[in-house]
Amino acid sequence: MKKNYIKTEFEALPQNQGFARAVVSAYAAAKDPTVEELTEIKTAVSEAVSNAIIHGYEKKGKGRILMEMEELEPDKLLIRITDYGIGISDVKRAMEPLFSGLPEEEMSGMGFTVMESFMDKVLVEAKPGEGTVVTLIKCLDTYYDL
Repeated sequence: MKKNYIKTEFEALPQNQGFARAVVSAYAAAKDPTVEELTEIKTAVSEAVSNAIIHGYEKKGKGRILMEMEELEPDKLLIRITDYGIGISDVKRAMEPLFSGLPEEEMSGMGFTVMESFMDKVLVEAKPGEGTVVTLIKCLDTYYDL
């Protein structure tokens, strides 16, 4: 059986955060996740897209975000969010709770922490001046009626 793979690309605009949530929700729904799992997936994607808009493109609304979704296994989903913005010079530091490159009054610095709490694995690759790739992996609980 061929594994399902979908990709979509959209402008780095705040209103497209809801679009990304809807797309990933429709994709994940085919795997019959629990309501809690679906909420966790949508929240993690929302955080990744928000980071791309706010940090990757510095809220300028110029740039594109690529979102890819694929089945790794029947009960394991991979979602990859790529921006081609400014990148991250120190990924390890950026992933620390409460760290933010923006003034304190503007951000909580909890985006990666939220992603990590809702997903089974979060991988971040970045190159300054080239962009950032956030890979989210979620293992779904599979219930079978016997």
